[in-house]
Amino acid sequence: MSAKKNSIGLNKDPKDTTVVVAMSGGVDSSTVAGIMKEEGYNVIGITLKLYDDTKEVSKSKQCCAGQDILDAKRVADSLGIEHKILYYQNKFKSGVIDNFVESYLKGETPIPCVQCNQTVKFKDLFEESKKLNADALITGHYVKSVTTDNETNMYKALDQNRDQSYFLFNTTREQLNYLRFPLGGMLKNETRNIAKKLSLNVADKPDSQDICFVPNGDYSSVIKKYRPDAYQKGNIKDLDGKVLGVHEGIINFTIGQRRGIKVSDKDPLYVIEINAEKNEIIVGTKEHLSQNEIKLKNLNLLCKPSELRDEILVKVRSTGRLIKANVNCNNDTANIKLLEDEYGISPGQACVFYSKNKIGYKVLGGGWITKN
Repeated sequence: MSAKKNSIGLNKDPKDTTVVVAMSGGVDSSTVAGIMKEEGYNVIGITLKLYDDTKEVSKSKQCCAGQDILDAKRVADSLGIEHKILYYQNKFKSGVIDNFVESYLKGETPIPCVQCNQTVKFKDLFEESKKLNADALITGHYVKSVTTDNETNMYKALDQNRDQSYFLFNTTREQLNYLRFPLGGMLKNETRNIAKKLSLNVADKPDSQDICFVPNGDYSSVIKKYRPDAYQKGNIKDLDGKVLGVHEGIINFTIGQRRGIKVSDKDPLYVIEINAEKNEIIVGTKEHLSQNEIKLKNLNLLCKPSELRDEILVKVRSTGRLIKANVNCNNDTANIKLLEDEYGISPGQACVFYSKNKIGYKVLGGGWITKN
């Protein structure tokens, strides 16, 4: 007779199951550690130090800052679980920050949180968890993981306002089978209530709002720090090539931007294109932002190719809506035909694939949007 499955889908008693919990010092990951401990699992908390703190960082609402590491340790101590701190500043600099800077200099709009999950959190933390002989790696992300026949699939979270599936599309099949996301079926207020019941010191801690290495959301200051040569003046042109003004550097602009362009016309103007080679910003009216065809590179699929033959749903920005689309894959690239017009699609962002079934919205994978 096989053992009864535990709460994370493994045929083991919790007391015989070791889990690593990625603890950022926030309420979500801390609550997950508390839940696992309460259910009787052998819990090891791991916190990553990803960058060296500055005064600006320490005052901003971010994850993985110095105070957060202290908070994670206090939570681990209060729960009576083992806690480790891994120092990954160099890996984070090369895998995330450098990529962020270079992407902006190419005229793209990068998503460093995806790069962080892909390169550091799930790759290196995954390997560290394996070295510790853990049965699973647990995180406080708001996505659902459903395990059937030893295969785990990812779904959008119950709390649609907190869903983080867009940021996890690059998770590999091997990683996904090892990962578990206990908060996927909870609302945020439920998480905080559990934290209060467990008397965690972070129960009322505000959520992180900024990218961890970007003080107060000031992207350009980070780029200037690493690439002071990035501020090169250039022309702002309309779609006919007429010069309308001068910009202070393409890193100050994103596709679809309206505010801060500092040129005007009888109709509102938006950033339509960022030409990094010519150091030019191209502006136009809103209808010129409309797009229904996208090209993707570096595909990561979490489904069988047959699941992409029919109409699916895609998301082209983290705060965007689900759009009906057709996907045509070719090795690690894809052509996407949107069946509804979308505005302001930016290279450097991700296009994530979903399908809907009786469980919810299943993540099928995705890729990186490139210039057509």
